[in-house]
Amino acid sequence: MNAAIDFINILLPVLYLTTFGIYFYDFMYGGKNFSNSKRLFLFITLLVHASYLILRTILFDHPPITNVFEIFTVLAFSVGFSYFILELLTDIRGTGPFIIIFSIFFQIISTLFIQDLVEVREVLRSNLLGGHVFSALLGYSGITISAVYGILYLILYQDIKLNRFGLIFNRLPSLEILERLSFVSAVIGFFMLSLAIIIGVIWLPKAFPNFSYTDPKLIGTSLVWLLYGIGILSKTFGKWRGKRVVTLSVVGFVIAILSTALTNFLSQSFHSFY
Repeated sequence: MNAAIDFINILLPVLYLTTFGIYFYDFMYGGKNFSNSKRLFLFITLLVHASYLILRTILFDHPPITNVFEIFTVLAFSVGFSYFILELLTDIRGTGPFIIIFSIFFQIISTLFIQDLVEVREVLRSNLLGGHVFSALLGYSGITISAVYGILYLILYQDIKLNRFGLIFNRLPSLEILERLSFVSAVIGFFMLSLAIIIGVIWLPKAFPNFSYTDPKLIGTSLVWLLYGIGILSKTFGKWRGKRVVTLSVVGFVIAILSTALTNFLSQSFHSFY
């Protein structure tokens, strides 16, 4: 089984690069040559990646979350999987290259530096912890994808405003569709982040009896969750539309990144047990 894991570890960047190439070619040149096959390639890549994560979990007897490079491969899968679900929900397939490139980045780093750890702290063997981390990564993947669509919206908005009708204008979906994609991605991210918080509330008292709800990472995640919750409610029941919605998505993503960086590197947290 070790040989299979090592082989798939090398294969995954190739699969993601191939999938990206197909999506990129379709974006650049259009046509119907890859309109259906590119989704199939993405599905196959995600299926192989899911098998890899399951094999690692079985062989090493812990979820693949024990070091940053294991988390990177889970993050690569989370981004690709979140986009795949979004594509299924909306049937809009022209923006794949802008998302899949993130999976390539994370997976290449993971493939180069991942370690096969058998001896790990007992807390890292918890399936609840695995579910918590995986849900959180899916949540942040949704937030990331939402921000990407928000940036594409702003680029296209600026091009239209300046009467620039080039490749971006011809290939990207309309502003309305980009706004919808950004919003649906944010909803997916918010839902998965909510699930991660719920699992964390169940798991934390068992794993860390003396933990504090004033933990910096808990506060940071809660603020991000609250911000996106307000944005989703404002669009659903209020009058927020267009540029205001996508700007909130981009700002929320920046806050999420800054919050994660600050809580990881500038403060002590019970999350710092890797």
